[in-house]
Amino acid sequence: MPRGKYARKWLWRWRSNPLRRHDDIVESWIVLAVWAVFAAGGAVTGLVTAHAADEAFAQLRAERQSVRAVLLDDVPRATPAIGTTTERRVTTVRWTAPDGRTHTGRTLVHAGLKAGSEVTVWQDGQGRLTPAPPDPAEAAIESGFLGAAAAAALGGVVFAAGAVARRRLDRRRIDEWDRQWELVGPRWGHKTS
Repeated sequence: MPRGKYARKWLWRWRSNPLRRHDDIVESWIVLAVWAVFAAGGAVTGLVTAHAADEAFAQLRAERQSVRAVLLDDVPRATPAIGTTTERRVTTVRWTAPDGRTHTGRTLVHAGLKAGSEVTVWQDGQGRLTPAPPDPAEAAIESGFLGAAAAAALGGVVFAAGAVARRRLDRRRIDEWDRQWELVGPRWGHKTS
């Protein structure tokens, strides 16, 4: 098929056509808008979300700092569950904050350590124990997943809105066909007796 004919056939809803209804034009604009918002909006939403998440993770890395702590209790090793590779337990530790004050708190440490062992814990600016911040590689992966999820969520909303609009158009077309059939149907209906 020549290139020009293919383009005219592909864009049939945009051409002048005696069988084209107003609803066909509206539907074609809805489809075009849905795909444009999905393509442009999805890309922008994904990039903005990934960038914001990456900044949040970088801020966590900047705010949290590692300190050395001493275990106050033995951490017994229990029978490992099937499929577990590392066992961690909650225990009490003591550490010195940057301001020189000594703090005590509970955190997760590897099992099998004895009281007096040194472990690394993470604290925030106020000296409270916090989980370790994600390293740059983990943060990049999680940011990418969050960006993809945001783009997919926007796509779902956009396609759902387009489906609702097209369903309303279909309902309008069916109602219009019913009205037209009420006018034409009696002329076609022959009763035989």
